[in-house]
Order: sequence, then structure tokens, then C-alpha cells
Amino acid sequence: MKLGVFTVLYQDLPFERMLDKVAEMGVETVELGTGNYPGNKHCDPDILLEDAAKLTAFKKAVESRGLSISGLSCHGNPMHPDREFARQSHETWRKTVLLAERLEIPVVNGFAGCPGDHPGAKYPNWVTCSWPPEYLEVLKWQWDEVVVPYWQEEAKFAESHGIRQIAFEMHPGFVVYNPETLLKLRDKVGPSIGANFDPSHLLWQGIDPVEAVKKLGREKAIFHVHAKDTYLDQANIRVNGVLDTKHYSQILDRSWVFRTVGYGQNEKMWRDLTSALRSVGYDYVLSIEHEDMLASIDEGLSKAIGFLQGLLFKEDMPEMWWA
Repeated sequence: MKLGVFTVLYQDLPFERMLDKVAEMGVETVELGTGNYPGNKHCDPDILLEDAAKLTAFKKAVESRGLSISGLSCHGNPMHPDREFARQSHETWRKTVLLAERLEIPVVNGFAGCPGDHPGAKYPNWVTCSWPPEYLEVLKWQWDEVVVPYWQEEAKFAESHGIRQIAFEMHPGFVVYNPETLLKLRDKVGPSIGANFDPSHLLWQGIDPVEAVKKLGREKAIFHVHAKDTYLDQANIRVNGVLDTKHYSQILDRSWVFRTVGYGQNEKMWRDLTSALRSVGYDYVLSIEHEDMLASIDEGLSKAIGFLQGLLFKEDMPEMWWA
């Protein structure tokens, strides 16, 4: 398994300087943002798709440093009720697929999206309860009329360009936010739908990431993995539960906050997680995503790299010589 990084944390650095930096820190592969929420500072599809020489130089810059690209990420909301927002998300998604084809990258990461509650809605509506009954009506309309038809069409588009791994981050606020909803969409669309497995968003929902890996891994539905941690403030959870709309900067008052790997959950959880990934046959990348208010970018990333380097298995699994 390779150790990677989602490079948006160094979006203020020029592309090649960023590559130098992460390579020196011990990273083996990079995940690049191509637009929408992650931005496209290091990987702009409009530029790379239109200029073959720039595309060649781009690939050489990565490969010459002994790095590879684990995936392209275009997290947006192509079914947003705001038509312009949806259009931009959709166009970025499609350009990202075309660029992944040109770069021979197997995985495109993103969100499944979230529609409004009816055709004339103004904002997305994430349904989190089944009563009063109109919420179930909203949910049925979202899935049957918007989500499933959209991704059925886009899965065909991706496959026509050689991309058979559409990796959704299970993220609250979007229709795919846990293993059940991911597998629901996979059942409706096909095996090209899978997970960009990020344990941080599962932890605060009360989901055991190790058990989630086993569930999704049995279905061969894990395409890419993020290494991001979450600290659960049990005192605040006991009073207010886990749903929390306070700003991330209100660390002492929130029920949970994102942390550098190893500062949210203990080493045992991360050892169990990497072992579970290996048990289900996942042997691709652990891509560090740094979103920690308490650690600088450099220190947070270096600590995450040091923590994970000791946990990852690098050699092939052995023959079971003892049984």
C-alpha cells in the first residue's frame, strides 16, 4: 500500500515546488484536485486537455520525482438546485474524467451530490429522518428522479472513457454518506460506483470504520482511501449528540473536530483499519487529507506521515506456511 497526500493543503505552492516538498517528506503518490470544492491550483483540466506539451510536462514532473497520481478529485454537487452551480460541477466532473483518461489514472473521486426537495428548490436538502412522512417523499423523489438517473448516465460516460472507478466520499450533507447509501447507489448504477473511503466522516456518525471496511470490502467497493482523523468530544456528545453546526474553529464547544492522523483515534484503531483494508484485498493508497486547526500544515502532515509509515504493510502477503 502506498502513502499519499491530497495536495490541496499546499495549494499556495507552485505545482513543482509542491511535488518536491511532499516527495522530500516521504510521500509516494499524490491526489490532485481538478476543481469544484478542492480547486484546481495544481491540476487544471482546461489547460492540460488543450495543450499536449503541457500535459506531457505535467506527467514528467510527477514521474521524475518518483511519484505517481493516485486519483483526480472534483468534489462538487452536480445536482445542486442552483443551475449554474450544478452546471459548473457537472462540467468539471466530465473534464476530470477526460483528463483521467489521458493520464491513465483509474480513479475519479467526488461527492454523490444532493438535490433540493422539489424541482423548484433553491438549496440542497439532506434528509436525515423518516418522520414527518413528507421527508420520505422528498427522499424518494431525490433518488428516483435525480440521483439515480444522473449517475446512471455519468457512469456510462465514464466507462466510455475507460474510467470504471467512481469513488464517492461518504460525506454527510450528500445523499451518499454511509455504507448503506453507497451500496444503494452501487446497486442502482453498477460496480463502477465505490468509495473514496474517509474514516473521519464515519467516526462522528457513530460508524466503526473497521466494520465499514469489511462491509464495503466484501463488495469490492473501496477504490481509494483518505487518511483523516476525527476527535470525538464525549462530554459535548453526551449533552448535544453528534450533529453539530458550530464552526470548526469552536474546538472546545463542538462535539467533534477533524484532527491529524493519530490525534483523534488511537494507534490501535489505525492498525485495525489498515489490517482490515489488507484483509479485503485493498492495496492501493492511503491519501492523507490534512484539516486540523491545531497543527500547521507542515507539522500536521509530517506527523501523519511518520505515524502511518510504521503501520502500512509494504511487502506482499505471505503464503500461510503455518497452516
